[in-house]
Amino acid sequence: MQYDHILIRYGEMALKGKNRKQFILKLQENIQHKLKEFPDAKVKRTQGRMFVLLNGHEAEPIIDKCRKIFGIQSLSPAIKVENEVEAVKAAALYALESGENINTFKVSVKRIDKEFPIASQEMNQVLGGHLLANTEGYSVDVHQPDMEIKVEIRMEATYITSRVIPGLGGLPVGTAGKSLLLLSGGIDSPVAGYLAMKRGVQIEAIHFHSPPFTSERAKQKVLDLAEQLTDFGRTVKVHIVPFTKLQQEIFREMPEGYAMTIMRRMMMRISEKVCEQESILSMTTGENLGQVASQTMESMHTINEVTNYPIIRPLIAMDKHEIIDISKQIGTYETSILPYEDCCTIFVPKSPKTRPTREKVNQFEGQKDFSHLIDEAVAGIETIKLDDKKKQLNDMDDLF
Repeated sequence: MQYDHILIRYGEMALKGKNRKQFILKLQENIQHKLKEFPDAKVKRTQGRMFVLLNGHEAEPIIDKCRKIFGIQSLSPAIKVENEVEAVKAAALYALESGENINTFKVSVKRIDKEFPIASQEMNQVLGGHLLANTEGYSVDVHQPDMEIKVEIRMEATYITSRVIPGLGGLPVGTAGKSLLLLSGGIDSPVAGYLAMKRGVQIEAIHFHSPPFTSERAKQKVLDLAEQLTDFGRTVKVHIVPFTKLQQEIFREMPEGYAMTIMRRMMMRISEKVCEQESILSMTTGENLGQVASQTMESMHTINEVTNYPIIRPLIAMDKHEIIDISKQIGTYETSILPYEDCCTIFVPKSPKTRPTREKVNQFEGQKDFSHLIDEAVAGIETIKLDDKKKQLNDMDDLF
């Protein structure tokens, strides 16, 4: 006997109404995609539950993949047996004896199949007595057991689990539309992308590259960050914008204190054009209120004027330490702190305006026509498509 299934539980999705099915189908699709390297593993659904049939594959590598899939609340290795008392007893005994450092246990039976001849409470006693009679050194603790053996007697079969592994929660990526992530090489924007994905958003990314002021290593750093985000989704397209000429013109022609604000407005204009081309309905940024001059309330009010697209700001009220903690948890921190600067850090004015007004900025922008440089930047965009399959191959290469 062995664990032959992984039981998938979903939390928030269970609260959905008539469109619940589309969330579940997307989750099933995302899980199956992530398990491509396990060709015999199959994702199946029953009423209110989803399972991965291992079909000979080891459970732990598949669990590791599933823990990075949004929409999964928790998961458990499971043994599937027929709805027959002796088979359930044997599976429960295997579950207990396969545990490590277990001294106390509890049995919890949930009888969904009401035609099963023994009620839940009575079945708890039957299984508990069987386990005590056929093992030594174990005792029952119904309050804080070392192991809780859960038994679900469903219509089609009985499933026995003994371990609950937390998932990421959230909603399946692809259920909430697309957003364009303004991806710098810093700590914040990859975390913002991750949190947007947790709400079911499929992300594409845009990066503003200013060679020779920003290096090829800075560009590669951004591509590496985008590739790391594919761990939690599927494909991430990165749009690399040639920003040098436009950025130089801004800092040459505009007042120094307003140049950063105007540069951010140009980024929004270019991002909006990419959204239109790619059928994207929003933008996502790593802005954090009050962190830098361009992230004051006044700055965001002035920068927002140039677009009517919704701007998602998942980090807006977070403490910097919270953001860093998440970046470490998702594996982007070490890449983010590599010392390759992006275009937002190399042209920082000595005294940027922290309270720019729309009236002032419009006055300055009215003195110079940037439209041809914006169009030139959009025309020169390089789009790179990254996916989790490529990352898996890269990770394997690193082992040798």
